[in-house]
Amino acid sequence: MAHEKTAVPDDLLQLSQRLEEWRNANPPRTRLPEPIWEAAVEMAQRHGLHCTTKTLRMDYMRLKKRLPPAAPPSQPAPPAFLELLASPTNGPVECVVELESAGGRMRVTTKGAALDWAGLLHAWRGAAR
Repeated sequence: MAHEKTAVPDDLLQLSQRLEEWRNANPPRTRLPEPIWEAAVEMAQRHGLHCTTKTLRMDYMRLKKRLPPAAPPSQPAPPAFLELLASPTNGPVECVVELESAGGRMRVTTKGAALDWAGLLHAWRGAAR
């Protein structure tokens, strides 16, 4: 199975040439100047860490440590309102409702009885305070 070579972006090639010129002009093991590190970080953010370190022949972990931390994925807020629609039935219906908050939990089970849900919720929240 042959691996396809992917085209290296022009800006990354330019940085690679600049880095090679610097390497040729300096003895081995000389610390890279900060502007080259900054440019490499920018390229890694644009084109990916693997592609950048491979093209520039840089240490993957050293460049990775210089990248800003990734923002954690945001979780959607729970709904502020939930509407429940029920189909009409012929006879008593069993209903179980569970409510949970920082103050505790409440479970209500009814069969065929109509409840004042708003009043019950208001009383439960008032008792939790």
